[in-house]
Amino acid sequence: MTINEIQDEIIAEFSDFDDWMDRYQMLIDMGSEQEALEEKYKTEQNLIDGCQSRVWLQADLIDGMVHFRAESDALIVKGIVALLVRVLSGHTPQEILDADLYFIDRIGLHEHLSPTRSNGLSAMLKQMKLYALAFNGMQATS
Repeated sequence: MTINEIQDEIIAEFSDFDDWMDRYQMLIDMGSEQEALEEKYKTEQNLIDGCQSRVWLQADLIDGMVHFRAESDALIVKGIVALLVRVLSGHTPQEILDADLYFIDRIGLHEHLSPTRSNGLSAMLKQMKLYALAFNGMQATS
């Protein structure tokens, strides 16, 4: 699936709920369903700066595709990072760099997050794009 197809799928899933309490519950459920990050990846190096909660992000380049794994100690944030991993993981660095992540606004996530969570979301996205940029540079030199 392309990044846009995954985003469209998420938009459809969230459109089933009008109430934001239901959408928050869906985020919490998504975070709970996500595979736990191995302890060896819960390092200072993998902690994302700019998040009020603790968020760890591990990225690996496997066969030209970036694979993200992440975890947070906060339920809603764990759901948000699970969404980002779902959308961006398994794509090339260039696809990640070129992605227009319109699903965030379309599902109303930005407008329903506190300023600190919104800053955390931006920090998570920035870190994922930085990994993609680094992997893209590695591919260009190899």
